[in-house]
Amino acid sequence: MQALRGEELTIYGEGTQTRSFCYVDDLVEGLIRLMNAKQADAGRSVHDPINIGNPCEFTMRELAEEVARACGAEVRLRHHPLPQDDPRQRRPDITHAQQLLRWQPSIPLREGLARTVGYFAGRIESKAVALMA
Repeated sequence: MQALRGEELTIYGEGTQTRSFCYVDDLVEGLIRLMNAKQADAGRSVHDPINIGNPCEFTMRELAEEVARACGAEVRLRHHPLPQDDPRQRRPDITHAQQLLRWQPSIPLREGLARTVGYFAGRIESKAVALMA
């Protein structure tokens, strides 16, 4: 929303910490497969923890650049202090999901961001039209 409104993008620290982003359609597909999964022995439902996510990491600075690209905006960053408890890295191990569920995410970050920006841009437009009416 910051990029769509032409505002600076908020970055904590220098933006070198990494995160992994999973598009909601991929996440829902993984959850549906998990709900329908049966263990190999005795056809029991799966009760073990299974990570559903995207193992592709991006720095927060890279994310800001991708968001700006998707919005067609110039990258302007506003840095805030990095919280003490902010993890340096977040990357799920989806090995169990790949093996047991035959699942892995299929929508890359750039495509997911394009869809997300389209959605929010439409919401902003519909609000603007409603205000003008």
